[in-house]
Amino acid sequence: MQFGRTYEEFEVGAVYKHWPGKTVTEYDDHLFCLLTMNHHPLHMDSNYAEKTTDFGKNVVVGNYIYSLLLGMSVPDVSGKAIANLEVESLKHVAPTFHGDTIYGETTVLDKTPSKSKSDRGIVYVETKGYKQDGTLVCVFRRKVMVPTETYIKERGGEQPGRPELNQPSQKNVEK
Repeated sequence: MQFGRTYEEFEVGAVYKHWPGKTVTEYDDHLFCLLTMNHHPLHMDSNYAEKTTDFGKNVVVGNYIYSLLLGMSVPDVSGKAIANLEVESLKHVAPTFHGDTIYGETTVLDKTPSKSKSDRGIVYVETKGYKQDGTLVCVFRRKVMVPTETYIKERGGEQPGRPELNQPSQKNVEK
């Protein structure tokens, strides 16, 4: 199974559909809010949301949706990243609610060799998140520094540092 890509493997215009989707639960939303100290009642207080908002229910905090989509994109986009360089733009297009399922896809917009290091390149991508009904909810663009094939080969291959399984010797097994 592939986890990330080298610079050579990215093609401008390629679209990676991230699978599987994720159904957002109230627990997910509240835990994210608590971890990030976002206690806004729109996200945490169903009575407040019901009585004071046009939606009549809690809205999932937008940065959770962004984080979820970013995580979904890692196996396809940044699994081999050397550095996440920039989030150029982030737009929350429509609200997400508890019970919505989020799906994501990333388009490669451009790629350029690094100006300072020949063994890496910069990939410019746009990730979009959709609800189960196809409603676009989040769009962001970012730049990621990724290794070239040369970088990977010079540093021990696909999984450098991964320990080998120690097989017990046959005489220890027989005892």
